[in-house]
Amino acid sequence: MVKIHYLQQVPFEGLAQIKPWANDGNHQLEGTHLYKNEPLPQCDHFDWLIILGGPMNIYEEETYPWLVEEKRLIEEAIAHHKTVLGICLGAQLIAHVLGARVYPGVYPEIGWFPITKTAQASHHSVFSWLPNNFNAFHWHGDTFDIPRCATHLAYSGGCQHQAFAYGNQVFGLQFHLESTQQSIQQLLYHCGDDLQKGPYVQTIQEILSDEGQFQSTHSTLDIFLNQLINHTPHQYLPSDSYNRL
Repeated sequence: MVKIHYLQQVPFEGLAQIKPWANDGNHQLEGTHLYKNEPLPQCDHFDWLIILGGPMNIYEEETYPWLVEEKRLIEEAIAHHKTVLGICLGAQLIAHVLGARVYPGVYPEIGWFPITKTAQASHHSVFSWLPNNFNAFHWHGDTFDIPRCATHLAYSGGCQHQAFAYGNQVFGLQFHLESTQQSIQQLLYHCGDDLQKGPYVQTIQEILSDEGQFQSTHSTLDIFLNQLINHTPHQYLPSDSYNRL
C-alpha cells in the first residue's frame, strides 16, 4: 500500500480512472481541493503526490493564489524523493518547478490523438513498459520545454513534448490516460468553448463516438501506474506489499 495524495484544481477534473485503480490496489487516497482553499499536506504525510489538471495556466497566480503554495509543495516533494506525477496542468507545474519554460503551444490539442514514445523512453525503467504507440485523450493549449536533466519520453503530431521523467519517480504527462466518459463529459460541459476549429481539435461527436478508446487507454494507465509502484522505494511500502509486486 502507498499513501497517495492528490491536488485537485477544479471540481470537474478529478482522479477519474486513477481512483478505481488505487482502490483495487488497496492504496490510501487523500486529496486537497485547492479551489476550496483546503490546506496542503506535509511531505511526510504521503508517498505519492499526484497533481491533476485544470483550465488555468501556471502563471495565473493572482487569479488562483493557491498556485504559489502548490508549486512550493511540488518542489519539496521532489526534494524529499517522493513519487510525483503531474497530469496536464500538473505536468506543466512540475516542468516549471524544475526550471523549464511553460508557454502556449503552436496548436491546442483537444480529443483523442496518438502518442509515440521517444527512443529514450525505450530505455527508461518505468516508461519502457508502455506500448511504443498508444492513444490518449488531450485537452491543453500550453506546453513545456523538457526540464534540464529530465528524459523526453513521448510526443504527438500536435505537441513535441508530451511526457518527461526526472529520474524514476517524477513524471509529467501532458495527456490524459485517466479520462473516463464521465470526466470528458464534465470537461465538455465546463470548457466547451475551448473547442475552436483547429488541426488537433476534435468535435464533440468525434470525442464521444468511440467508447472502445477507454479500455485501451485504461490498460496503458494500469501498466504505467503499476510500474510506478514497482519503482516506489521500498521504505515507503510495508514488506508484505512489495513482496507481492
